Amino acid sequence: MTSKWNYLPLTTEEQKLEAELARRFAAVSPVSELLVQRGIRSVAEAEKFFHPSLRDLHDPFLMPDMDKAVDRLNRAMGAKERIMVYGDYDVDGTTAVALVYRYLQNYYSEIDYYIPTRYDEGYGISKPTIDLAAEQGVKLIIILDCGIKANEEIAYAKELGIDFIICDHHVPDEELPPAAAILNPKLEGSTYPCPHLSGCGVGYKFMQAFSISNGIGTAELEAMLDLVAVSIAADIVPMVDENRVMAYAGLKRLNSNPNMGLRAIIRTCGLGGKEITISDVIFKIGPRINASGRMQSGREAVELLTARNAKDAAELALAIDQYNKDRKELDKQITEEANSILESRGEMYSPKRSIVIYNKSWHKGIIGIVASRLTELYYKPAVVLTLANGLATGSSRSVQGFDVYKAVDSVRDLLENFGGHAYAVGLSMKVENIDEFARRFEQYVAANILPEQLTPQVNIDAIINFSQITPEFVSTLRLFNPFGPGNQKPTFCTMRVKDFGTSKLVGKNLEHIKLELVDDTSGKVINGIAFNMAPYFKHISSGAPFNICYTIEENKHRNATSSLQLLVKQINTQV
Repeated sequence: MTSKWNYLPLTTEEQKLEAELARRFAAVSPVSELLVQRGIRSVAEAEKFFHPSLRDLHDPFLMPDMDKAVDRLNRAMGAKERIMVYGDYDVDGTTAVALVYRYLQNYYSEIDYYIPTRYDEGYGISKPTIDLAAEQGVKLIIILDCGIKANEEIAYAKELGIDFIICDHHVPDEELPPAAAILNPKLEGSTYPCPHLSGCGVGYKFMQAFSISNGIGTAELEAMLDLVAVSIAADIVPMVDENRVMAYAGLKRLNSNPNMGLRAIIRTCGLGGKEITISDVIFKIGPRINASGRMQSGREAVELLTARNAKDAAELALAIDQYNKDRKELDKQITEEANSILESRGEMYSPKRSIVIYNKSWHKGIIGIVASRLTELYYKPAVVLTLANGLATGSSRSVQGFDVYKAVDSVRDLLENFGGHAYAVGLSMKVENIDEFARRFEQYVAANILPEQLTPQVNIDAIINFSQITPEFVSTLRLFNPFGPGNQKPTFCTMRVKDFGTSKLVGKNLEHIKLELVDDTSGKVINGIAFNMAPYFKHISSGAPFNICYTIEENKHRNATSSLQLLVKQINTQV
């Protein structure tokens, strides 16, 4: 599907700010333009942006209920109460459990963790698990990356004498669970400066507050920021404010002295000796941790992330890598099946604005990925459902700019359960409600989605020429890391480029183009890669000019020189 190219020049006010910044960054145009786009208003702010510091983390006690949470935890430890650390089975949940459990284990022995199985127990806390906790004498459950909607379950636990501390980041309902404390930066009325924390990030802030209240130094906790960085990247939360600070520090840890379990995964997925980036976490490390919860049990992921010897870590990493291979096969199979069904429906040409698809035999652990694939392919909000525990259970994914949580919320009367955020929602309903859900979901989407949200968009940050791609510019561009939502890797456009005469088709089926390009501003040849763009090769090889939009990539090994390559997103031959 062809994308629309968007370039919004700076406003008059932004141009004034850019002119001020340009005095400092004149040698590396268009750095000042990129900074203004990210809300940077002064040289001082730019320096702070370029050099994230843990000193800039917010006071954890600014979060509502933090004092209550710390007090309840301190009382539990003082009374030698049994504590359970409970979390979701995805990357965010398992990293959060690993962090809180391992940190508290340094100071307290009456503590264990629990990860539910996706198939037998499903998302969140359940009454059978609460019964199990009661049998084990648990008096306090710290629940991470879920729990904000578990009103009935937490009320039940309270009757059994079990308190909950909720550490969640999902959108809450109006009525909150009767927990001892609720830590969630999205709570109504919360003034916490960073509302976009991951579940693991909320857990980190809780442990930060605990350490402050007990006069414990920060070094030990800060050494666990690699887990937070993995959660931030894998859960795709905004890479702004303290998220960016924690991701920056966590990436440094991943590249120097990572958690033993993460080190084993790094080796297993072939990243040893390379500089690890957020992209590596999203596409290589995160999926492997996730595969444990998708295919088997998220508990294995926590075992890996809390491993204390290299042999155990290596064995667990290999097992989890195999889960990921199995996941890939299932992902491919189910996506093909779903796409075949949608093609038979004529979905590509349908006026419908959404996709709802159900197959009772699909693997529950894969349908979220399939929903993402279908959203990318058809560029419509998609809901993929399968049968689990007698209910149609599934995941929804959205297109850029459209809040799918609100869409699902509009039909909540048909649902047994749901939760999530603007771009991803988990949900379950009775099978007999699927058709009505699909009808009303489509009705809401059609009434609220904007026409431009149904077309893929490429947002261009700056229009540059090849002469501007200097070593100084690339070096400064590196300081914009880590990238993510709210701080995306800059996308550039260069007009009227030409083949140097040496571009060629590559790939198993010659589907990609290895580019060697020049423009009119310099004699330098710039290397690039254009994946799945072979149809453009005839035009390119003819020597005719064309426009490209791209990101600048570096293939960099630790302690080694880097090579530069343009990753071409789109080609436009209409110049």
